[in-house]
Amino acid sequence: MITKIIIAGFGGQGVIAAGKTLAYAAMKENKEVTYFPSYGAEMRGGTCNCSVIISDDKIANPIIDSPDIAIILNKPSKDKFEKSVKKGGIILINKTLVDEVLHRDDIEGKFVEATKIAENTGSLKATNMVVLGAFSKISRIIKLDSLISSLKDVFPNFNDKLMDLNVKALKNGFDSIE
Repeated sequence: MITKIIIAGFGGQGVIAAGKTLAYAAMKENKEVTYFPSYGAEMRGGTCNCSVIISDDKIANPIIDSPDIAIILNKPSKDKFEKSVKKGGIILINKTLVDEVLHRDDIEGKFVEATKIAENTGSLKATNMVVLGAFSKISRIIKLDSLISSLKDVFPNFNDKLMDLNVKALKNGFDSIE
């Protein structure tokens, strides 16, 4: 099975870190992975996205034209990527910043108050971990425990307080999905 994922938002939301964490988690589960970040011109505040492909078999092409799942953190990213999600795919939207309804009825919309949950967890910077936790529960592709154990690989210099905050954000995102 192969799953193509786009994570998109603006610079500073942790889009690239979320993709890297997801890639590491997939590797921990002995899956084949590609990870391809894409930065906007301005970086912080500009648009950015990353592509992550997770597969049980070798991956021939790291380019994603039509993702199975799009994780969307802001409205400009929704406007850009909603149309490219494959028919029958999933779009996971940060409802705190994107209050629009979907313009397509052939994809499944999942909504999480990611920024609000992150703020209640202790930091807006944890929004990326909230959506990863929600992704884990929605997709069932990567286990929450794999995401949690990947944090040490992605953020080796985090102190215990930052590590605990990110673990809590992942769990709160997971628990936010019914």
